[in-house]
Amino acid sequence: MTARYQVQDNVALITIDNPPINSMGLVTRQAIEAALKQATADASIKAIVITGANGVLTGGADIREFGKPVAMQSPNLHDLIRMLEASTKPVIAAINAVCMGGGTEISLGCHYRVAAPGVMIGLPEVKIGILPGAGGTQRLPRVAGVELALSMIVSGDAVNSEVLAKTRALDKLIDGDFMAGVFAFAKNVIADGAKLPRVRDMKIEMPNAATFFAEARAKVAASSAHFPAPLKCVDAIEAAVLRKFDDGLAYEFQLFTELVLTPESVALRHAFFAERAASKIFDVPETTPSRSIKAVAVIGAGTMGGGISMNFLNAGIPVLMLEMKQDALDRGVATIRKNYDNTVKRGKLTQEKCDQRMALLTPTLDYEAIKNADLVIEAVFEDIGVKEQVFSKLDTVMKPGAILASNTSTLDVNRIASFTKRRQDVVGLHFFSPANVMKLLEVVRGAATSKDVLATVMQLAKKIKKTAVVSGVCDGFIGNRMIEQYLRQALFMLDEGASVEQIDGAIEGFGFAMGPFRMSDLAGNDIGWHIRKRRYAERPEIIYSKIGDQLCELGRFGQKTGAGWYDYKPGDRTAYPSVVVAEMLNKYRLTLGIKQRLISDEEICHRLVYALVNEGAHIVEEGIAQRASDIDVIYLTGYGFPLWRGGPMHYAETVGLAKVVEAMDGFTKNPHADPAFWKPASNLKACAVSGKGLDAR
Repeated sequence: MTARYQVQDNVALITIDNPPINSMGLVTRQAIEAALKQATADASIKAIVITGANGVLTGGADIREFGKPVAMQSPNLHDLIRMLEASTKPVIAAINAVCMGGGTEISLGCHYRVAAPGVMIGLPEVKIGILPGAGGTQRLPRVAGVELALSMIVSGDAVNSEVLAKTRALDKLIDGDFMAGVFAFAKNVIADGAKLPRVRDMKIEMPNAATFFAEARAKVAASSAHFPAPLKCVDAIEAAVLRKFDDGLAYEFQLFTELVLTPESVALRHAFFAERAASKIFDVPETTPSRSIKAVAVIGAGTMGGGISMNFLNAGIPVLMLEMKQDALDRGVATIRKNYDNTVKRGKLTQEKCDQRMALLTPTLDYEAIKNADLVIEAVFEDIGVKEQVFSKLDTVMKPGAILASNTSTLDVNRIASFTKRRQDVVGLHFFSPANVMKLLEVVRGAATSKDVLATVMQLAKKIKKTAVVSGVCDGFIGNRMIEQYLRQALFMLDEGASVEQIDGAIEGFGFAMGPFRMSDLAGNDIGWHIRKRRYAERPEIIYSKIGDQLCELGRFGQKTGAGWYDYKPGDRTAYPSVVVAEMLNKYRLTLGIKQRLISDEEICHRLVYALVNEGAHIVEEGIAQRASDIDVIYLTGYGFPLWRGGPMHYAETVGLAKVVEAMDGFTKNPHADPAFWKPASNLKACAVSGKGLDAR
């Protein structure tokens, strides 16, 4: 059963028990309905308490049911809430830890609500592109006040029970033994006459409603471009103020059903499930034992090493940071201290916490000092010779069972593992810059990487609040392997006549955080140059535009040199169009004999995005990625792909894989195209014919 029924004295206790988050799927709803009927029919029962097992009242509706008939099959959430409101016996929601979405709406349908201190309560539906659809927008304003309710619903952010205890949303905070306090509260309700107050009957007095909602709409519109749900939340809350309750409820449900069908909501729900799927490795069961990580060593105190170290310090894990020279070590420690000091100044961290985190950091120049660390992460220069020196030394120094990780972004993890006699302990942990901010972590699985190492680093990723995605070994892994094809195509379009500014502007209009050239200037154009020079030697059959090399030969490496594809001014990160680059492009086209042509923004976006899609399909086909949705997670969390489009692979499926393949075939007719570039991956072509998705199994 997903809802347990117990009786204590004359109080019925209904405990929702549907792990892991007690979601309100049909089976759970039916179990709650049966328990409510049982309590109602029992004359000895004078009050009913609803709570949740595993520290969760309920995480809300089962979003896998959205858009399916089962979501509205009786009893749906509306039916349950009507039962609660109509109960002839007082119903008390006992919120013992987390209460989200439909769980919060159920609690608002109860006659009373009590909670433990520090409990998080919220209506996060906007984060998956919808709004609360079971009365949340109508009931919360009545008990929490319009301003707080609007803030919670539009942002989707939870608030703690202490905040809501200052409003009518909670009747009591219970310290100490929670369930003992709940039963004591229930007995007081019974003794007081078992009154049945309903949230729906409470009135909202708001004389300045027109002004308030006009200002709210303007503010929300400015911060929610591309996402329709936040403004619809404002509309629904306004209905709670201006309309009768049942009319507002009907309007809320109308908006909910409209939003569920929007491409933005479909994309956000895809991202939600994709992130959870990414944490699961096909052949590594959740029961796989993991290794204890009580201390971490980081090799390198530069930008990456310092950022990586901060992740573990933030999680309360001691870090030993190793450098070869004292001045480099001092700079690294100073940078970490400065980052924390700035966070303190912004009010995001207390001085006490700052000091605690810095106290966990031990700088050292001696490999011997790190020998007992449980995990060591190398973050040194991206050169295989340097990696060999480091891993050969680590193999000699580190204790048996220590995990040896490389932060390499492109190099062969199997080759790095071969520098040791413990290949099973070697794994890639590719953090993204700035490592203390970016959510994405590529976990690179070597041929010999043991399952317990994988289980350990995936668990550790959650502890340091990273979204981990597993990749097999190939040049560039998943994210950088794909971005190389994206950048190749961007350079080809420069050859053909597009400008740097047009290409960046087109893809930023599509929704990317920044275009390929602003991104390259930020990362450093010399990085791509270094990769291309390696490709020329290793893969001479791959065709590249040489314009990027010419740029680097001028020393225009990007923001760090004050000039790249754009010009930069001291202390100013604004990208200014460059006359030097425009002249260089014109001369380069003349040497190639290319007549500049007009390229549409649509063609730019299709060529850039479909370059990602095709390479992503190859990656899935080769087994480098476990699933196409893993690629979407990588691009949403690490590469600035627009969230409302759901990632490149999801976007391609919304366009239609047949249309994507057709467009790619059309690109081969371009006289300057590389036909091999646009040859569809065989699984992409097969799915285009069959109509199946890339993750269909």
